[in-house]
Amino acid sequence: METPNFFRLIFLSLCIALVLLFTWSHLLSGPDLLDCATNSAWCTSKNRFQSKQPTHLKNRRNSPTRLRDHASDTPHHPLDPLTVQELNKIRTILSSHPIFSTSAGYALHSIELEEPEKPLVLTWNKGDPLLPRKASVVARVKGESHVLTVDLATSEVIVHQTGSHSGYPMMTMEDMTTATWAPLADATFNRTIIERGVDLTDLACLPISTGWYGKTEENRRLIKVQCYSMKDTVNFYMRPIEGLTVLLDLDTKQVVEISDKGANIPIPNAANTDYRFSAQKHNQVIKLLKPISIEQPKGPSFTVEDDHLVKWANWEFHVKPDARAGVIVSRAKVRDPDTGVLRDVMYKGFTSELFVPYMDPTDAWYFKTYMDAGEYGFGLQSMPLEPLNDCPRNAYYMDGVFVAADGTPYVRSNMICIFESYAGDIGWRHTESPITGMEVREVRPKVTLVVRMAASVANYDYIVDWEFQTDGLIRIKVGLSGILMVKGTPYQNVNQVSGQESLYGTLLSENVIGVIHDHYITFHLDMDVDGSDNSFVKVNLQREQNSPSESPRKSFLKATRNVAKTEKDAQVKLKLYDPSEFHVINPSKKTRVGNPVGYKVVPGGTAASLLDLDDPPQKRGAFTNNQIWVTQYNRSEQWAGGLFVYQSQGEDTLAVWSNRDREIENKDIVVWYTLGFHHIPCQEDFPIMPTVSASFDLKPVNFFESNPILRTPPNVETDLPVCVVAAAA
Repeated sequence: METPNFFRLIFLSLCIALVLLFTWSHLLSGPDLLDCATNSAWCTSKNRFQSKQPTHLKNRRNSPTRLRDHASDTPHHPLDPLTVQELNKIRTILSSHPIFSTSAGYALHSIELEEPEKPLVLTWNKGDPLLPRKASVVARVKGESHVLTVDLATSEVIVHQTGSHSGYPMMTMEDMTTATWAPLADATFNRTIIERGVDLTDLACLPISTGWYGKTEENRRLIKVQCYSMKDTVNFYMRPIEGLTVLLDLDTKQVVEISDKGANIPIPNAANTDYRFSAQKHNQVIKLLKPISIEQPKGPSFTVEDDHLVKWANWEFHVKPDARAGVIVSRAKVRDPDTGVLRDVMYKGFTSELFVPYMDPTDAWYFKTYMDAGEYGFGLQSMPLEPLNDCPRNAYYMDGVFVAADGTPYVRSNMICIFESYAGDIGWRHTESPITGMEVREVRPKVTLVVRMAASVANYDYIVDWEFQTDGLIRIKVGLSGILMVKGTPYQNVNQVSGQESLYGTLLSENVIGVIHDHYITFHLDMDVDGSDNSFVKVNLQREQNSPSESPRKSFLKATRNVAKTEKDAQVKLKLYDPSEFHVINPSKKTRVGNPVGYKVVPGGTAASLLDLDDPPQKRGAFTNNQIWVTQYNRSEQWAGGLFVYQSQGEDTLAVWSNRDREIENKDIVVWYTLGFHHIPCQEDFPIMPTVSASFDLKPVNFFESNPILRTPPNVETDLPVCVVAAAA
């Protein structure tokens, strides 16, 4: 090896040793409460390896939001997340348990609140004694996965049977961090990087989940690592070292195999890839808009009590961060305008799983079929929201408290924001035609409340909004932004590509292909419409024919109601020419005219998976085989891809549960809805993607006696602030 490269490797080895020493010291004796700003290894999306700090992080201005001290937090509600004090107590309890005390090394993959039994939560009221606090712990010890319950009051630890299902727990942040460093200990890897013309100090690597493709991948945790060049850009995703893949044992951190099939593919240039505002040339900055802001001189109309209970307009619900789901919305209730009573709508709703298969079957791409919640942790990948840009003025920010692999708590600041939104939309209106002789002009503005999080899962950014409307509607919206995962290519123009060759995507720039892929986001919706016992009704619209003797019309549409008796009856593939409405009703509660009260699922973002059902990724992602599922409530069935998703084979998914075909009529039921996106990349997605969004609604259907916002007042000039242009002030 050349002398300069030898000294470079010595220098890098020292850097790695210092980083590992820092990490180990925090695991053994670090502070009880880590802050993401000073301990970024716990806070970085997929924890890419960077051998030098990007300049855009060196002079980062301080966030204008106040940093909270969570050391003294106490729970007030049965569903409140575990506090720092509770997490520290759990760590102490576990350290003396035989499973952990006799092991030299272990990893706690998750510690979350084990929520009390649903009937107990439903009967609990503010002022009642808090229900017993327990934690659900997923751990790996000596190569075995364990699920435990820790009783905080008694210090009792219960070890549960995990069954014979395949798969491993969600990765820890330490798994991801150390996986990206590990290849540097392999001389062949370092030599390959240098031969590709990349300086090791310019290297950025990503840990990529492997999926499952056969018995050769069983009985050990594996991960693949692919790398990029950071030279001259922070957008290293656009500079892949194509065809180089490292297969790594995730437990031993030993390199199993190195595949290098892209030596003839150049690394794309860095030109025009930097998306930061500070990197744009001053004379090229495009100022399309004047500043805009919604002012609330009297403050927002919502309150957050005891850190997690949100009250706004006619809504009340509980919000908490979650390491796997991101955001959990619970006990959603809406106030009836006639009786003033808060009525149950949804017991619990959250992002259950994501499935992101890429459509390139070649050696360096076939395995890219991510399940971002169960493999990486959708909440773990959430990043601090940026005030004034992610969220407007008067937003309320909520932190997440998670744990490192040894159980040490740390804070993810500003993980969730809550704010009121007004975009000039209309709640309802009617203007009477002049031909009636009546001057009637009635309009009401629409203001909504948004609960938002954003997860940066490596290159992709997901924005998840739970939007509440005063008319009782809940809109769940997902926005996709961030950076494409691209493929290097020798081609610089489509004219160079032969007609028979498949690029598996779109040529976006010289030597850069954006690979076709899908996104599926499956939501768990435990609907409790005026109570827990509900039914699922498919209201089919069917064409009926008329005879000439009956009407001048030849056809009309008729609505036919079909109550699903069992889970298989409620497996729904959406069809444009076989339309239906999908109602969740309470058959024991009726309106004054006799209709059962209910909510309906209003579909949107209806892309469906086209993969073969026997394709290994689709077996694991079988929860996307239908857009709607309804299952009987079972508190153990929360994660659509199964409890242990990593390298799972698909035998513990929503599809498996639904095929048990349990009774669901007039039962406590859970609705599952999948938003889907097909993405054929285009040049407008380069170098960073404008946000594309899709949503679905939970809408009242005969839930109220009439329009619930009928009696709300219109805006008048004296209600609103008058802002004066600064130059004229």
